[in-house]
Amino acid sequence: MSQISIKQLEAFIAVAEYSSFSRAAQALFLSQSTVSSHISELSHIVRHPLFVRDDRHSVRMTAEGEQIYPIAKRILSDCRELSEMFNDKERSDVLYLGASTIPGQYLLPKYLADFKKKYSDIRCELSCGDSARVHRMLKDGAVRMGFVGAMLEPECLTYIPIASDKLIMAVRNTEQYAEKKAHGILGRDLLKLPLIMRENGSGTDKAFRDYIKSIGIDENELNITARVNDTETIKRMVAQGMG
Repeated sequence: MSQISIKQLEAFIAVAEYSSFSRAAQALFLSQSTVSSHISELSHIVRHPLFVRDDRHSVRMTAEGEQIYPIAKRILSDCRELSEMFNDKERSDVLYLGASTIPGQYLLPKYLADFKKKYSDIRCELSCGDSARVHRMLKDGAVRMGFVGAMLEPECLTYIPIASDKLIMAVRNTEQYAEKKAHGILGRDLLKLPLIMRENGSGTDKAFRDYIKSIGIDENELNITARVNDTETIKRMVAQGMG
């Protein structure tokens, strides 16, 4: 039987957490073809596909991939611990964290910088994904603490608020929309227009679903033209007039 390698597991974890082969390759400093090869080899060994692409080309784990994910995280964590166990230098403690997109991009950089000023001997390892994935990592023991934008499982996890924000509708900067804004048109008045949304499983998506439900709008009535798992990409798509 072929042997599973650490490189294969690292590639698998990266693709799972970035939901993208190209972004995983960038994070690992590998070519995309190398990452694809590692995933293909691992899929062959376990005799199951580990990822599928949906209609919008987003990558998500299969049921088998979901089963393998927590095991792969533990193996890599144990390997890191083993490699550091007999270092001549004093081993720093490691704090494993998970963060969904918005906290990971906009809050954690400052929080972690402030944390390191107080606890310089502790190394932080941050894994990013949507809110649903961070919840899975918490329950699987892959991370000690998670930063998310939605309370998905209050029955089994404890949530402590650290910040608040609000959702706004962003539109292209055109004379048409400027005139609407001048006349007091609100974002909820534009919900029939093509919308670019965050991916299912994100805290932003849950907050939006809760909102439209509260004002009596059926989700099936919306014209969702795209779902994207990166906020900066959404902003650029809006600027190009896609939604």
